[in-house]
Amino acid sequence: MRVTRPRRTLLLIVLAFAVWLHAVEAKKYRLLSITNTSKLILVSEIPGKTKYVLDAATAKITVDGKPAEFQDLKAYTVIRVTFDARKGSKDGIDLDGVAKEISISIPENPR
Repeated sequence: MRVTRPRRTLLLIVLAFAVWLHAVEAKKYRLLSITNTSKLILVSEIPGKTKYVLDAATAKITVDGKPAEFQDLKAYTVIRVTFDARKGSKDGIDLDGVAKEISISIPENPR
């Protein structure tokens, strides 16, 4: 079966739009709350106030490029998160997405 040029173009546009909707770029968020049992986090956009409940159970967590544990997040208030924005639920809690990567950069204090 031969696909004509307009159909191919339309297919590429639809696929690009689906990819654009599926992934959210890494942004800085304020870490508001953490649950250790379900590994969920509540974050809000900086400078906006939009809040997201994210499943962070499978997220790759790094602090200054080194691997870190989920419990280590408690020590930080500003984190960079990359997540897939998709609705769902876990343990009866409605989710806004699934975190793929959580990274924290500790600024150096020049003295």
